[in-house]
Amino acid sequence: MIRFLTAGESHGPLLTAILEGMPAGVPLTADDINRELARRQQGYGSGGRMNIERDEVRITAGVVKGHTTGAPISLLVENRDYKNWREKDIAPMSTPRPGHADLTGAVKYGYGDLRIALERASARETTMRVAAGAVCKRLLAAFNIRVGGYVVQIGDVRAVVPDDLSYETRFQTAEENDVRAPVADCVEAMHEAIHQTKVDKDTLGGVMEIVAVGAPPGLGSHVHWDRRLDARIVGAMVSIQAMKGAEIGSAFDNAARPGSQVHDEILLGEDGALVRHTNRAGGLEGGITTGDPIVARVAMKPIATILKALGSVNLATGQVETTTYERSDFCALPRAIPIGEAMMALVLADALVEKLGGDSLSELQPRFETLRRARLQDLPMDNVEWRFGYEA
Repeated sequence: MIRFLTAGESHGPLLTAILEGMPAGVPLTADDINRELARRQQGYGSGGRMNIERDEVRITAGVVKGHTTGAPISLLVENRDYKNWREKDIAPMSTPRPGHADLTGAVKYGYGDLRIALERASARETTMRVAAGAVCKRLLAAFNIRVGGYVVQIGDVRAVVPDDLSYETRFQTAEENDVRAPVADCVEAMHEAIHQTKVDKDTLGGVMEIVAVGAPPGLGSHVHWDRRLDARIVGAMVSIQAMKGAEIGSAFDNAARPGSQVHDEILLGEDGALVRHTNRAGGLEGGITTGDPIVARVAMKPIATILKALGSVNLATGQVETTTYERSDFCALPRAIPIGEAMMALVLADALVEKLGGDSLSELQPRFETLRRARLQDLPMDNVEWRFGYEA
């Protein structure tokens, strides 16, 4: 229903996104997008590129008088660094760097120079994911669905987050410090870990949590593998550059526990509401939302561009060589939070429009109010015996 494409190279003139399927009538301005783009450029451990770029979007189609029209939305962001490359003779690059798409890109496409793979594989592409995701956040906001995120681990430094700390408090605290930690008492330790990796000429990864609050029950489906919303969310998260793993809720911790300590008991609340006092399932059961917060935990590997030279082979000469350094972050995880939020927003916006149908916000909103909820009055049971009835 909602899909997007991005185009552009890391050091090319422009980055472009086309977002298709957005209903008409969603309020949207460039400032809505620019706020998210600015968040992507902030975070302790960033490299020199963020001192050059000042990302601002141009909306060139699909938005008229401050509202989406239902047509494809075209978004452009200028690469300010392009002026430094426009007239530059670019040195050949023939030694692939471990951990990058240099070698695999050459194998896949037959490139005669490895920089061609670098330019498109770069995380600079995520600028346009954040731009497209910002549009989807505006749609979700019309239904009181909020997407936020925070860092829970950098290197071996972990944030100890109280279970009863609200997600809104976590989101707010994360935006008040430059490592985007949800609690303040681990910020200094995270600073020290990143500083030490700079001294060591190395890089650090970590773990982030991306959370959606307010999503209704019933999004996604159990009937086909590619409609399971947990699969779509995990796939979206590991599509982000350097993300190598994702789980819904506390999936990997749950794997070490007996089922009686994992599954969220269903209780009868007020007015016939079916409620859970725990959310170990991360807001999804059977690939369908439960109405509880949707929690994705995402593991980011250390950035593969490091100052320490690594062993490789020069594909032009056949000689064993070491890699050369390309400008990069020392720890990109704090800057990745808005990217993870964007991918969550894109997946949820797609699932919401798929569920509600309609071509405009004014059509979607009344349908949203009539959605079936997890309560007794919405779930009448036949309570009689039955047979499949298929012919043998």
